[in-house]
Amino acid sequence: MATAEDEITLHEMVEVIVTILNARDPYTYEHSWRVAALCEQIAKEMNVPQKWIDTLHIAAHLHDIGKVGIPDFILNKPGKLLPYEYELIKAHSIIGYQIVHKIPILQEIALYIRHHHERWDGKGYPDGLAGKEIPLGARIIAVADTFDAITTHRPYRSPRSLGEAFTEIKAAAGSQLCPETCEVFIGMEKKITQLLGIVEQELKETGRSLKK
Repeated sequence: MATAEDEITLHEMVEVIVTILNARDPYTYEHSWRVAALCEQIAKEMNVPQKWIDTLHIAAHLHDIGKVGIPDFILNKPGKLLPYEYELIKAHSIIGYQIVHKIPILQEIALYIRHHHERWDGKGYPDGLAGKEIPLGARIIAVADTFDAITTHRPYRSPRSLGEAFTEIKAAAGSQLCPETCEVFIGMEKKITQLLGIVEQELKETGRSLKK
């Protein structure tokens, strides 16, 4: 029988899950680290309680965990996705929710995972939530996720500059993305390069960076 000393912590459990993600898809693993760091900084700028920031940080690390259920040929496809392939990709938010929500202490985190592709204008997925129907944690992840997707290399396109990414974030405020969260993120512009540098160093120290 396990003793109190044998019980794993929440962060240890999350580490196991993200290690699985690293084995399945190293890019998504690195992406999750950057998104988690960006989300944590956005939340700090919003002056929310530290306990909530910690929850958001874990959710951001796990937001794409559902991609473990997506076939490699779709995840790594170099060209535009066909309609049915895009529908399969969209399923990752529900798959991630289904993986995580069965753990009672991760219920809130599961909701952020499920809804991080909802849009402020209600045209997102999987549930078509709009505005403040979307949990704040999911809205923050959406902004950080969008920024990192724009600025990193993907099989189907080259990375764009930080300046271009901020321009896109501004343009998406009030349609795709939460305007309040975008405003906070745009105010972080001068901190981004240093923040991303810290994340890259952390990844190198763990031996999990693609940039060796």
